[in-house]
Amino acid sequence: MFIDLMIFNRKCNWFVSVLVPSVTFKRIIAKKSTEQFSGIPYVMTLLNCLLAAWYGLPFISKDNFLVSAINGTGAVIESVYVLIFLIYAAKKEKGKIVGLLLCILAIFATIALVSVFAFANMARRQLLCGFAATVFSIIMYASPLSVMRMVIKTKSVEYMPFLLSLFVFLCGTSWFIYGLIGNDKFLYIPNGFGCVLGAMQLILYAIYRNNKGDDTKKPAEGSLEMGVAIAKPHQQKQPTYFRNDNPN
Repeated sequence: MFIDLMIFNRKCNWFVSVLVPSVTFKRIIAKKSTEQFSGIPYVMTLLNCLLAAWYGLPFISKDNFLVSAINGTGAVIESVYVLIFLIYAAKKEKGKIVGLLLCILAIFATIALVSVFAFANMARRQLLCGFAATVFSIIMYASPLSVMRMVIKTKSVEYMPFLLSLFVFLCGTSWFIYGLIGNDKFLYIPNGFGCVLGAMQLILYAIYRNNKGDDTKKPAEGSLEMGVAIAKPHQQKQPTYFRNDNPN
C-alpha cells in the first residue's frame, strides 16, 4: 500500500511539474509575453526539485533513487520553464526573477556543500536536507499567494490555472495523508500546508470562475491609454456644441 501510494504521489508531482504548466507556457510563447503570470512559483518549484533530488541521493538517504530520478527530471523541466519566462518577461519582472534564481541556486549550493563536508554522519545529512526540503516546500506552496491576492483584487481567475490549483491540492493532500500514516513530519507538515493553500485556491476559483475579467481590465487599460479616454468625450461634445450654435 505504501509503495502504491508513493508511486501515485510521484505521478501527481510529475503531472504538476510537466504537463500543467505547459498550457500556460504555450500561451506565453504564442503571445510573446508573460502578461500577469508570476514566475515565482516556477523558481521555487525548481529549488524544491533540486533539494528533493539531492535528498534522494544514496549518500544522503538510502533507497530513495526514485525520488532523485523524478525530481532531477523535474528540475530540468522547471529550468526550461524559468528560461522561457525570462525570455518573454518584462525588464522589471526579468530582473526580479533573475535575482530570485541566483538566490535559490546559492541556497541549494550551500545546503549541498554543508551536508557533504560538514556532516560525516548520514543521519545528520538526512536531517539537514529533510529540514531544508520541508522549509522550502512550504515556501513553494506559499508562492502562489501573490496570484491569489490578484484574483481577489481583480475578481478574475484568468492567471490562476484551474488544473495547477487542483493538482496542488490533490498532491498536497495525498502526501499529507502518507506523512501521517508513516509519522514523517518532513512530509505531513509542508504538505498539510500545501493542502490548505490548494483548497483556498479551489475555493477562489469556485467563487470567481464565471468572471471573465474584462471589466476589471478596463480601468487598467484606461489608465494606460488616458489620452484616448480623454479624447472621446471632447469628440462627443463638439457636435453638440456646434448644433446649439447654428440656430443663433
